[in-house]
Amino acid sequence: MNKSSTVTLNGNQILKQKKLTIGMDLGDRSTRYCVLDEAGDVILEGGVPTTKKGLDQVFAAMPRSRVALETGAHSPWVSRQLTQLGHEVIVAHARNVRLIGESSRKDDRLDARTLARLARIDPQLLSPVRHRSAEAQAHLTVIRARAALVGARTALVNAARGLAKSYGERLRKCGTQQVRQDLAAGLSVELRAALEPLLGEIESLSQRIAAYDRQIEQIAQKDYPQVSLLQQVKGVGTLIGLTYVLTLEDPHRFRRSRDVGCYLGLRPGRRNSGQSQPQLHISKEGDAYLRTLMVQGAHYILGPFGEDSDLRRWGLQLAERGGKNAKKRAIVAVARKLAVLLHKLWVNGEVYEPLRNHPTAVDAVA
Repeated sequence: MNKSSTVTLNGNQILKQKKLTIGMDLGDRSTRYCVLDEAGDVILEGGVPTTKKGLDQVFAAMPRSRVALETGAHSPWVSRQLTQLGHEVIVAHARNVRLIGESSRKDDRLDARTLARLARIDPQLLSPVRHRSAEAQAHLTVIRARAALVGARTALVNAARGLAKSYGERLRKCGTQQVRQDLAAGLSVELRAALEPLLGEIESLSQRIAAYDRQIEQIAQKDYPQVSLLQQVKGVGTLIGLTYVLTLEDPHRFRRSRDVGCYLGLRPGRRNSGQSQPQLHISKEGDAYLRTLMVQGAHYILGPFGEDSDLRRWGLQLAERGGKNAKKRAIVAVARKLAVLLHKLWVNGEVYEPLRNHPTAVDAVA
């Protein structure tokens, strides 16, 4: 499937080149690549199947090169495989490479060329990201599979309740986890016949989700003892703690704990100019699922069952400042501080003190 263009060189000539730079535009079935020499000239362009065998056939014979590719569904395993072949791999943040995303002349061949030229000039222009290890990816897949089932269960529960309302009846109130087939017992015969199979599927999903929960507990206890450090904060369970550890993987990749809030997209955007300082929404960059879990933890901390702590008191003060969006802003702010706090506990291994800034309150309780 390889096809050369611009400059025709045989395989032996390419292997003699030094400091090659390769840009790859990953596709679901096939991948385009562009090879630049030390002077920045295109010496080879072609396509390869997006499979492990196809990549081995093309890139195993090449000398150690700098390879640039964008984030995507295939980028984790492709970057690991190319690294094993001895190449220097740079995974570009797809949203930040504007020369590709906002280009008026966009196709796979040109995208591969652009990636190669940016990697050759300055890799930092690609806003490089680092993928997690294969083991962490496998464990995180368990969490993502559970999240998919939870989403499916929520959609089915909403559908069942909506169908009952359209018939002039209602399913009795209960939590999502308590939805079972016998919930249709009080409905009319016709509606019960229609909804019982749907409720049965919801009950089956709940059982599978519970099995995932047990598996997640086992993974955390066996392979990630640091999760227990994060669970010192009330509102952070095994699911949040393990997802946090697997997503960040290496806590020392951040120079400061405060950088984690930015990494998860929980910081407000900034577009200041002169005297204009508009208040923008959060950036929503980074991992969306972990950001959602941080917000869920913040809801618990500020909710009626949240433990008294410095973080809770600070969040409640923000919520009391007034305005219709005050509580929403407080939730996001607490979620950002929670992400920073968990990183601090992880790095330092400290014992969490909920009222560290209010020692008089601790003395009063004692």
